[in-house]
Amino acid sequence: MYRNLQECIMDLEKHGQLVRIREEVDPYLEMAAIHLKVYEAGGPALLFENVKGSKFRAVSNLFGTVERSKFLFRDTMEDVQNVIALRKDPAKALKNPFNNMRSGLAAMKALPLKTSASQPATAQEIQISDLPLIHHWPMDGGAFITLPQVYTEDPDKPGIMNSNLGMYRVQLTGNEYEINKEIGVHYQIHRGIGVHQAKANKLGKPLKVSIFVGGPPSQTLSAVMPLPEGMSEMTFAGLLGGRRFRYSYIDGYCISNDADFVITGEIHPGETKPEGPFGDHLGYYSLTHDFPLMKIHKVYAKPDAIWPFTVVGRPPQEDTSFGALIHELTGDAIKQEIPGVKEVHAVDAAGVHPLLFAIGSERYTPYQAVKQPTELLTIANRILGTGQLSLAKYLFITAEDDQPVTTHEEGAFLTYILERMDLRRDLHFYTNTTIDTLDYSGTGLNSGSKVVFAAYGDKLRELCREVPEPLKELRGYCNAQLVMPGVVVVQGPQFKDYKQAQQEIQGLGEAIKARGPITSCPMIILADDSSFISATLNNFLWATFTRSNPSHDIYGVNSFYENKHWGCDNVIIDARIKPHHAPPLIPDPTVERNIERFFVKGASLGGLL
Repeated sequence: MYRNLQECIMDLEKHGQLVRIREEVDPYLEMAAIHLKVYEAGGPALLFENVKGSKFRAVSNLFGTVERSKFLFRDTMEDVQNVIALRKDPAKALKNPFNNMRSGLAAMKALPLKTSASQPATAQEIQISDLPLIHHWPMDGGAFITLPQVYTEDPDKPGIMNSNLGMYRVQLTGNEYEINKEIGVHYQIHRGIGVHQAKANKLGKPLKVSIFVGGPPSQTLSAVMPLPEGMSEMTFAGLLGGRRFRYSYIDGYCISNDADFVITGEIHPGETKPEGPFGDHLGYYSLTHDFPLMKIHKVYAKPDAIWPFTVVGRPPQEDTSFGALIHELTGDAIKQEIPGVKEVHAVDAAGVHPLLFAIGSERYTPYQAVKQPTELLTIANRILGTGQLSLAKYLFITAEDDQPVTTHEEGAFLTYILERMDLRRDLHFYTNTTIDTLDYSGTGLNSGSKVVFAAYGDKLRELCREVPEPLKELRGYCNAQLVMPGVVVVQGPQFKDYKQAQQEIQGLGEAIKARGPITSCPMIILADDSSFISATLNNFLWATFTRSNPSHDIYGVNSFYENKHWGCDNVIIDARIKPHHAPPLIPDPTVERNIERFFVKGASLGGLL
């Protein structure tokens, strides 16, 4: 149980899980590049002791592995899991009152503690320009905070128990921001801060915002936790940290007494400025858009404060460990929220939000001889209408029948669905709807479509394990490659526009149909580089589901409409890069060469890789 970030760092170092970098490191691209290289190698947390242009140290990769993340909370994880379980099912406490007494005491001790003095968090007043201004990717619009804890209170019901703590990226420099006076706060739909800002706007008042950076790692994790209804992030931070969240107020702003840094300010109604670009967790840049402008009131730092950061990019990254830890803590929360659901898995390799795998139940018509998705479609609607799951574009859902199945064995799960799916019956589209703000495959910001691939019942086909002959040497297409059983990728011409694409892929479908049915290959991917797509399962999941919009990019061999239902014999997904897509994240080769000096013999990271 750590009282602050320094204690956490000392504990990791004591156990051989942290390395100090003594040399001066440039926050412009170098720090991020070092982090990415060490993360990829499964390496330790990194303490940057000499950040160019700042007197403050910085730390990254604290949560770089699931094992290290669990190590940080080894004393409290069991209590947290028990308390969350009780919130989901209060009857458990009545059934086993003595067994659950410890959980009740842990929850009581987790309540936030208001104090009169805010030291040491406000020991010194500084400026934004004093901070480690870390620029992560070459095309980023400026320096960003990547592990912020953004705190707001409900304007109608002020107070910490009606607050929201979220992790919304914050742009510190660049674009039109006036340095030391303005910063940008980027939040997406389905976020708690938006509710607070909407209420403040209605009242015609600015929304007071406090941004905490650092402090015990429990406070960082609490900002990203999907919590049960009625449990505040501040209570959770105390529960996970084994120590009450200590806070005070200065000038009307909430101050986390244990944070390393606190930035206070206001978001005024209707005031925005361009924010971005920013290299994001889908593996592409999120582009420049207008987002709320925060006018800075004061910036505080504790003595010897340390700036924590991470780097996001194409998964897996450090936030992958966040997701795994959250799943372990919350357990089967989704089962309580959506009856009939057994598993929902947001596929990390596809950037989390674009692709969901789910297992439900099929109990509606057990008397029917023909098995087909019925209850699964009801469950699919519930999933796509629940919180951030509603941002998904693709949902593959099935129910166990003749064999056990899990969503976490991604290749085997897709195989199970493709073996059983009736493509003429079990594809269901949702058009002109919301998708993830960071996903540029749709028709506009937050706008796109969804599709459900549902499968249940007996095996309908044996899947091909090599490229079927009809898919070889198609005119205008080349390099057909097997991705996995039942999935083949073909390389096509560069995408120009949807009118031309429709004509091209209609011709492709007709050419395949003319060569005879290919029942063993239910899914065909059209790509710019079929060798890349087929190289690994992760490449397939990432490129296919981040580069396609179901309503616009799904075609079919022998496709048809019947009473507004669309079906086909073989699905074709156009996963080529389109002109409206955001550019992918590519490291700067010069920086990659420059950071090699930190890994040579005698340097701080020598022998680490």
